[in-house]
Amino acid sequence: MNKDTFKESLAKDGLIVDDKQISQFEQYLLLLQEWNQKMNLTAITQEEEVWEKHFYDSVVPFLHTQFESLADVGSGAGFPGIPLAILWPNRKFTLIEPLAKRCRFLEEVKKKLGLDNVTIVNARAEDFVKDHRNAFDVVSARAVARLSILLELCIPLLKPDGFFIALKGAAGMAELKNAAPALKALHVKAVNIEKFNLGSEGERIIITFQKTAPTPAKYPRSYSLIKKKPLEETDG
Repeated sequence: MNKDTFKESLAKDGLIVDDKQISQFEQYLLLLQEWNQKMNLTAITQEEEVWEKHFYDSVVPFLHTQFESLADVGSGAGFPGIPLAILWPNRKFTLIEPLAKRCRFLEEVKKKLGLDNVTIVNARAEDFVKDHRNAFDVVSARAVARLSILLELCIPLLKPDGFFIALKGAAGMAELKNAAPALKALHVKAVNIEKFNLGSEGERIIITFQKTAPTPAKYPRSYSLIKKKPLEETDG
């Protein structure tokens, strides 16, 4: 995929990308390649692969989701948060990333691309939620951890009836099955599952969850406890 096929593919889904936005994506690509020589941001750096496996892959799950505010948990090199912020400049995006060096990269991207709708937070999700519970319309996470772990970190950030969108690989359905206890404990339900193939990357699974009631105050637990005893079937 290149910038033209990226633009054409999104147009087919009803999203028109203008020249300014394409230029922002091109700047983002160059910054990604430049900074990746200094730190480990991504294994995918070839131009056509970045357009498809990072930019397009980040956008597809959100094409038909309405929201004003989104938190991207474990944003890393900025996926999906930065591509979404480019395409929807009137919506607000909070990128939560625990590694300071990655936050420095994200701040540079924000500055160079003029993304005034982006806030970058150097924190762990379980710490950030202490002052931002029930704060966002949508929360996203892309290949950060197993669903049972992600749900506990992300659901408390959502407003009542808000949506958590998990971008998973082929193991997504097995993770969803194992996460049944997390759904019950956190008062959340899976409301939509979509699958699509992303070239050589294979199957992508997009699982949308809706928060059905307030999250019990004891969640999220400390990350060490979440990892040691995740809310999943495999615990027995």
